[in-house]
Amino acid sequence: MPRVAVAGGEIYYEEAGRGHPLVFISGLNGVGRYWTPQVPVFSAHYRVVTYDQRGTGASDRLQREFSVDQMAAETIALMDALKIERAHIVGMSTGGAIGQILAIDHPQRVARLALCSTWTHCDPWFRRLFEARRAMYQQAGTELHAMFHPLFLYSPDYVIAHDAEIDEEQRKAVAGAPPVEVSVARINALLKFDRRAGLSRITAPTLVTASDDDFITPRYFSEALARAIPGAKLVIRRGGGHSSTKTRAEEFNRDLLEFLAAGA
Repeated sequence: MPRVAVAGGEIYYEEAGRGHPLVFISGLNGVGRYWTPQVPVFSAHYRVVTYDQRGTGASDRLQREFSVDQMAAETIALMDALKIERAHIVGMSTGGAIGQILAIDHPQRVARLALCSTWTHCDPWFRRLFEARRAMYQQAGTELHAMFHPLFLYSPDYVIAHDAEIDEEQRKAVAGAPPVEVSVARINALLKFDRRAGLSRITAPTLVTASDDDFITPRYFSEALARAIPGAKLVIRRGGGHSSTKTRAEEFNRDLLEFLAAGA
């Protein structure tokens, strides 16, 4: 299992393909396998890197409270270990928050930036939703959260059409879940995130994508990001829910390939 050392532990990662580096950064669950619908497509053109964020998957567990800034620092540490000076960065949800930090604080490391179904800051909607998710973990544990999670991620039509698949997904989520305290620490980090003041300093060409029915990060977050980031391109898809990278994978992959190719 390929792993690299970072401050306080090790990160598990996977690589596929050759070419310009392309780093995919996952959401709250933190695991690289989230990008399964993307890896075969993009590794035909790029050196694709996926990884399990600290505290998740096959990476080392967290030992303390964590911040999104530290998550970003670990992404830089991974790039350093893999001798990647500059990469395209694609961040989904929590990964989009990490991507914002990378583009603001480390502009020389980001060639092109894609922010997918992410948010700008903890507003009342985001706070209430994630406080409820945190309470679910604390009071009822991982299994109950895993039952609700598909309702957060997917649209009703997708759930109806993929019921058996979601059952299996839920089973794997429970079996591979980190300890409750890790999930709580990650949610606490998200509740504190706010990099709005630096968005106007982002110089990397940026694609912002969202679904019009996203329950977790409603489209207005993406619209605000696109307004704040100079020259950003905004794509709002009809349907797809929060995880449109999966539910609308063909559309997402097409839009992202076109965006990345524009910088070739």
